[in-house]
Amino acid sequence: MSAALPAAPPTGPPRITGPARLLRRRVLAMAVAVAAVALGCLLSLSVGSNPIPLGRVWQLLLSPDGSLEAIVLAEQRVPRTLLLLVVGAGLGLAGALMQSITRNPLAEPGLLGVNAGASLAVVLAVAVAGVSGVWFYLWFAFAGAALASVAVYLLGLAGFAGATPSRLALAGVAITMTVSSLVQTVILADQQAYNEFRFWASGSVEGRGYPVLAAVAGFIVAGAVLAILLAPALNTLALGEETARALGVRIGLTRGLAVAAVTLLAGAATAAAGPIMFIGLGVPYLARAAFGPDQRWVLPGTLVAAPAVLLVADVVARVVAAPSEVPVGVVAAILGGPVFIAIVRRPRLEAL
Repeated sequence: MSAALPAAPPTGPPRITGPARLLRRRVLAMAVAVAAVALGCLLSLSVGSNPIPLGRVWQLLLSPDGSLEAIVLAEQRVPRTLLLLVVGAGLGLAGALMQSITRNPLAEPGLLGVNAGASLAVVLAVAVAGVSGVWFYLWFAFAGAALASVAVYLLGLAGFAGATPSRLALAGVAITMTVSSLVQTVILADQQAYNEFRFWASGSVEGRGYPVLAAVAGFIVAGAVLAILLAPALNTLALGEETARALGVRIGLTRGLAVAAVTLLAGAATAAAGPIMFIGLGVPYLARAAFGPDQRWVLPGTLVAAPAVLLVADVVARVVAAPSEVPVGVVAAILGGPVFIAIVRRPRLEAL
């Protein structure tokens, strides 16, 4: 009886296993996000009331010639684009952290009272101290956001259970509702406060130059570094408190540092551009869909993708009502509304 012939070697490309397929998907998603940021930057530098061709933009960046286009590019569009990058990164990362520590896929920076605290500080600065102009009330807005976040965390920390996700969410809602009512009381009684608040609260980067960028960039960079460092602990915490504690994660410290990072990121971004919605809600949700639940990928992915979304929204804001300009916060809300509705209407919306 003849011996069996050896099996023929497999033909075609090698089969990609599960981990390799996931890694390839994540790398591809990150590459798409980076390309979207690059495209958004080019459009932001090119599009406006005085359009500049993309080739001309590159030429002026390398060799400014003193023309009107070069002045517009250097003094208006470059600082505006940089501020959009920083603000978008801050809002996106803050939302990703909020959704992680509260295990709520619909959480965003406003849940911790960041927007409400900054708003109250702005109107009080205008009404009581007579402050006027974004550069002057920038620090009041940041301080208000920080105080509101700390108040929410301390309120959620009270009691035997500690700062659980549900307690943090409820404390944030309570602080937001209380502070928002105070804001409405102040602006209805003071016309100047109403005018200043209306301009800031629309969510815009128009007229914000290098001074505003320099004021908030350090806070957002510090918050971003802290958020990335917390990614492994957040992954472990997602397994459950008992498991995380058994693996050596200090739960209270991790949540406290996450709240501090949210305060730095969202507080500085909101102070610079006003309360811009959806970026902190929708982008982290999409990042989890693209990168999976691993925070070591979700946070960097959000860090890259959120500025791209905000850049696109700002470009739309410049052209949708040209030659006038719509606040980017309005466009972001309009673009984000359908996405939010689609998320809510999903058959299964599970906790993180």
